[in-house]
Amino acid sequence: MNSLTDVPSMSTLPPSSASLGARLVGSVVPRAQLKPADRDRMYELLSTYFEGTRRSQFESDLAEKESVVILRDSDQCLIQGFSTMVRMEVMVDSKSIVAFFSGDTIVAAEFWGESILSRLWSQTVFAEAESIVAQRPSTEVYWFLICSGYKTYRFLPVFFREFYPNPFSETPDYMQRILNTLGSAKFGECYDPHSGVVRFPDATPLREGVADITDRRLNDPIVAFFKG
Repeated sequence: MNSLTDVPSMSTLPPSSASLGARLVGSVVPRAQLKPADRDRMYELLSTYFEGTRRSQFESDLAEKESVVILRDSDQCLIQGFSTMVRMEVMVDSKSIVAFFSGDTIVAAEFWGESILSRLWSQTVFAEAESIVAQRPSTEVYWFLICSGYKTYRFLPVFFREFYPNPFSETPDYMQRILNTLGSAKFGECYDPHSGVVRFPDATPLREGVADITDRRLNDPIVAFFKG
């Protein structure tokens, strides 16, 4: 993948200290440190919540990533959630752009509502972003995200004051060029620059009941915009 950066690997965080009564303990680890049993459990979670998954595709996607946020339950130390991460670097209008791309992400249903995944992700990515800008002040850093469900899309207004596309303003031409460059670099012909949608030949949509959009949910402009 020729869009990957040659900058040092993403930092590794130790397991988070479990607060009293916490149900999940999280850590950020290099992808290469995952054990076979970890990968088995990660794929089990993925196939539970997404349709049409293939182990070969899961392994191929994972091989591209640098780091993984791992969530384990505090009772059995079993993986109950994860998110994969990798950095990309592209040039847009002669400017260096670094983007953190989030890959496969899922949390077991019994742990929905826990905030540790988002906290660990933000601590890791924001620290990395600050380090990059400190070393290369002219570099612009972004989160590059694709979403299968509205729950992931709703993270954007939680973490950022400005994000695109959004229901409140048009995407500026410069931002659209960044999106198109990243989309084409990562997904090739699967990325449609006119709609901003990635269309995989072997899609793996969320299973029914995982993130269904109800009439009540559509009262949220973020959810309504995501549904289109």
